[in-house]
Amino acid sequence: MTDTELIELAKAYVALTNSHRIDLIMPMFATGARYTMTTGGVFRGRAAIGDMTKGFFKRYPNAHLHATNYRCDDHRVSFDFTMTASDATSGDALERRGVEQFEFTADGSIKKIAVEIT
Repeated sequence: MTDTELIELAKAYVALTNSHRIDLIMPMFATGARYTMTTGGVFRGRAAIGDMTKGFFKRYPNAHLHATNYRCDDHRVSFDFTMTASDATSGDALERRGVEQFEFTADGSIKKIAVEIT
């Protein structure tokens, strides 16, 4: 896949995340995918990633990513982001900034996501 195609896949993932479409997000992951966050641990495999994502959307039902500065190098797409949300239980506002990096398989499945909060 070209750099442009990989960036478009990452943009599609962000759009689906902003729409909270877990049913369309999960098929984007390779079977043995890994998702790591500096604030939340490591999740291995689609089931664990799906459970984490469902829990996140339940806690933050209005979570929204604003992604900028997409770049690609060697099947890895990175972008800067600002995430805003409100906690469903407390109503507390949340804002996080960071860098998210995707690593793709040769066929365009997500092999790894690493989220670094800055």
